[in-house]
Amino acid sequence: MPIYVCLMKLTDQGIKEVKDAIKRVQEAIKTLEAMGGRLIAFYMVMGEYDYIGIAEVPSDEVAAAFLLGLGSHGYVRTTTLKAFTTEQIAAIIGRLS
Repeated sequence: MPIYVCLMKLTDQGIKEVKDAIKRVQEAIKTLEAMGGRLIAFYMVMGEYDYIGIAEVPSDEVAAAFLLGLGSHGYVRTTTLKAFTTEQIAAIIGRLS
């Protein structure tokens, strides 16, 4: 299953309602699982971003739908990276001529 790294920044609304953040994270995990995904890790971080989530999701389309839904609530803005395992990297490099 494809792996995605999601970098998140709290919006103004998100920081105003930060006390409810864990509840929102738990709801997002349930939604992700209902869409066939699995959360690998979730962290609050210091620096440019506020949270990082790493998840396995069945497809780019499912990932996009999940992230659009997440953003539509107005608490976070996301930047998402598709990640590749070492095996996948080897296969990609193996295609080079």
